[in-house]
Amino acid sequence: MNKNEADLAREQGKKIYVREMFNSISQKYDLMDRILSLGIDIRWRKIATKILKENNPNIVLDIATGTADLAIQEAKDLNAERIIGVDISEKMLEVGQVKVEKLKLDNVIELQLGDSENLIFEDNFFDAVSVSFGVRNFENLNQGLKEMHRVLKKDGKLLIMEFSMPSSKLIKALYLFYFNRVVPLIGRIISGNVYAYRYLPESVEQFPYGEAFLSLLKEIGFSKLEAKTLSLGICTIYTGIK
Repeated sequence: MNKNEADLAREQGKKIYVREMFNSISQKYDLMDRILSLGIDIRWRKIATKILKENNPNIVLDIATGTADLAIQEAKDLNAERIIGVDISEKMLEVGQVKVEKLKLDNVIELQLGDSENLIFEDNFFDAVSVSFGVRNFENLNQGLKEMHRVLKKDGKLLIMEFSMPSSKLIKALYLFYFNRVVPLIGRIISGNVYAYRYLPESVEQFPYGEAFLSLLKEIGFSKLEAKTLSLGICTIYTGIK
């Protein structure tokens, strides 16, 4: 019997597995994002930065920044002086750096290789911390959330955007069919890596979304917690204050 991608990730060490997986698909990652989301991910990021703008953050940390899509949107929409993007995949960061320089945003955005669960930054440093579609890839979710809480200033804002499950049974069934059947097929054709796009639906199904995730954030110490569902519930933006 073939092992699923979640089993392989556990055996290899999820952190190592995730880094190697994203390194392998880095050159096709942005194209796959646009195709698989039908471009809706662009709108999601604009909604996220609009929410962050309410608090006027000056120094922002974008965790699991990948190819820097959210960091770039933040640089465009916020009046932040400094945005630091951190990711475990050096190849994803290389793609992101090219985009940042092409847009002439390297005076605002700084991309760094780093472990989201062991951040190098001092306590109470950032006005806001953001993560888009990255927390489900953490090897130790609680540790990663604790690190976000640690580096945030008092009254700093946390924003996490992640896939979730629709409440409608029909929409959920269609969603799971798309994720489990269509996504791996498109992933194999375009990126040449079917395994990475098998991992995606498995990681989404295992993630503690909705109230379960809000409970985790509350346990870590965040307050004023909110969850905003987007696109019939296939994506949720979670926010909280330190």
